[in-house]
Amino acid sequence: MPTLHPVVDELCAAVGNDAVISDPDQLLVYECDGFPIARGMPVAVVFPTSTEQVSACVKTLNRHKLQIVPRGSGTGLAGGAVAYETGVIIATSRMNQIEAIDLENRCAVVQPGVRNLALTDALAGTGLHYSPDPSSQRASSIGGNASTNAGGINTLKYGVTTNHLLGLEMVLPDGEILRTRAGARCEGLGADLPGLICGHEGTFGIITKIWCRLVPRPGHLRTVYAIFENNYGACKTVSDVIAGGIVPTSMEMMDAAMIKIIEGAFHVGFPEDAGAVLLIEIDGIDQILDEQLEQILALARANGARDVEGCSDPARRDQLWSARKKAFGAIGRVSHSYCTQDACVPRSMLPEVMEEVGRIADRHGIAVTNVFHAGDGNIHPILLFDEDDPKQVQQTLAASQEILEHCIDIGGTLTGEHGVGVEKLHLMHRMFTQETIHAFKTIKATFDPDLCINDAKKIPSDRTFVELVRPVAANVPGGAL
Repeated sequence: MPTLHPVVDELCAAVGNDAVISDPDQLLVYECDGFPIARGMPVAVVFPTSTEQVSACVKTLNRHKLQIVPRGSGTGLAGGAVAYETGVIIATSRMNQIEAIDLENRCAVVQPGVRNLALTDALAGTGLHYSPDPSSQRASSIGGNASTNAGGINTLKYGVTTNHLLGLEMVLPDGEILRTRAGARCEGLGADLPGLICGHEGTFGIITKIWCRLVPRPGHLRTVYAIFENNYGACKTVSDVIAGGIVPTSMEMMDAAMIKIIEGAFHVGFPEDAGAVLLIEIDGIDQILDEQLEQILALARANGARDVEGCSDPARRDQLWSARKKAFGAIGRVSHSYCTQDACVPRSMLPEVMEEVGRIADRHGIAVTNVFHAGDGNIHPILLFDEDDPKQVQQTLAASQEILEHCIDIGGTLTGEHGVGVEKLHLMHRMFTQETIHAFKTIKATFDPDLCINDAKKIPSDRTFVELVRPVAANVPGGAL
């Protein structure tokens, strides 16, 4: 038996023996998140159930000078929840209680481990909902969404997570507890710290409670289902719809390879010879929706849609959107591993970007498929590879970097919603000036002067170097400078 770090006993005293994992075999589950290329073995994983327990764990880890690594559901796609050096993961997955739903003031108070779908289910029949709708809503947690400022299918019209937060509670890196704008009536009170914290990727502290804005559920909807011969026509339709003055709730696109994968898994009726599928949803006043629907149908046909239909049947709509949300899970049927890339580009350049993504993947010998939030230009090229093959890992990382560099160079961003984590850390200097990076570091130091929480994630570190792939194919972060 390996010798346990002395911190393990103290953590057990703080949260209970059944809330701490230190056995090496069990720790293997936590060596990576949804980005399998970045791996590292934590000293331990601890599962607090309250803010006070999180605070006690943080203070304990500080005494032992161990790196603190926050983790939610582990669905992150940028390596942000990976522990390295001598790190301990504080997982908030057992903090999964909906503490209050205030319908009169349109606010819900939830712990960070509450899944998006759990809150949606709890609000069923109330006429209100929590609008952020990540495709991974069955598994992803609201705390994790706040940490990465996640987007999702409804982003185009209703905004990202930060637009739906009324307040936050967070345990700071020294163990103190911060509450900011904590309530439905505190939105304009004081500095907008929730806006600053949202998207911090666990580098400022550990979110332990969220006050969520609830909004009326749309009463009338229309869904457009359009089949194209190629990506170009579908992408052009996206730009033309927005240019025509219509702002849909959602505009989602799938390419030919993804259509085959989804149809093979779920049999929803997508033609397997299609070049692209576009799903568009609009909501609003019933009488206006029919006019907008006709405009969208006309634009799709003008861009070469071979089949296009407007759908208002709830059962068919649910089938189409369910297939879209399950797309990533279906990839496991065709590939040992996959890396979901994430960038934002100008909508007008989507056709050219899709072509360039294909060329880059071909140059590196990697298969690629695409399903993404086309309406706001948030692309998600999915690179298929075998993580046990060192050559394919290198090819995947090289292709990913080239894709992101291209998106930055044409005026886009290196992430739309998945975050920077460790995956894109080396590209921050390409995206931002030295002065901006310095400002980021200054803000980080305000919250975390000792760099004890998630160092070298999102913000380049002066102390720690992260190397995703080493020469002998060891794909683990690490190496203190």
